[in-house]
Amino acid sequence: MINDENISKRDIVLELKNLHKHFGDNHVLNGFNMKLFQGESLVIMGKSGSGKSVMIKCLVGLMEADDGTISVMHKDITKLNQEALDILRADIGFLFQGSALYDSMTVRENLEFPLRRHTKKFGEHIDTETMVVEALESVGLASAIDLMPSELSGGMKRRVALARTLILQPKIILYDEPTSGLDPITAKEIIILMQDIQKKYDTSSLIITHDVDCARVISDRMILLIDGIDYAVGTYAELSASTDPKIKAFFKH
Repeated sequence: MINDENISKRDIVLELKNLHKHFGDNHVLNGFNMKLFQGESLVIMGKSGSGKSVMIKCLVGLMEADDGTISVMHKDITKLNQEALDILRADIGFLFQGSALYDSMTVRENLEFPLRRHTKKFGEHIDTETMVVEALESVGLASAIDLMPSELSGGMKRRVALARTLILQPKIILYDEPTSGLDPITAKEIIILMQDIQKKYDTSSLIITHDVDCARVISDRMILLIDGIDYAVGTYAELSASTDPKIKAFFKH
């Protein structure tokens, strides 16, 4: 974890300012703000339907915000053309909630797929075998290289999905409910793996989770998304000690 005093001295790699998004009369985001610093683990928590998924989709350019600015590595994504956006996305890893592996592909083929899509980053003639093996070794699953997703447990699928994210050597990793659907022991293993990856690659991590234990262990800072805004920002210790009823509701066991 980053020392709290040192966080604000680091470079901002991702910033949302005054983000708004509504669907008819449903105002999901009402001026949401966020800063992610280099090497930081930032957890965003919010109730179901609070706008976490909408925020992520706006952040990666899959959905257009109604108002506000989105800066990724000092580039305003709302002003990028499709080619520039694709290049930028190669520096952003995304671990989907359900792992999202291709069922008809082996583990090896699942990891090779993003390399084929991002030839501008790595070139046409890259040693995919070495990159695939190294990514799998980093998550402790080199032996699963020729297995099909149907042969993997839930925890193994999550590890393979993380390896597929790492293979693009991202500067930022977005985790969508990384421990969802996993038993407590496997969830703990995934959290430790996320910490190890953070230290090894000095990535910046944005973690969307409902898992309070995950947030406690992995976060440098937390943002509580309530009523469409960044209602509360602070460390786990600071927020869990709050007497505000809306904040306390997140930390009841």
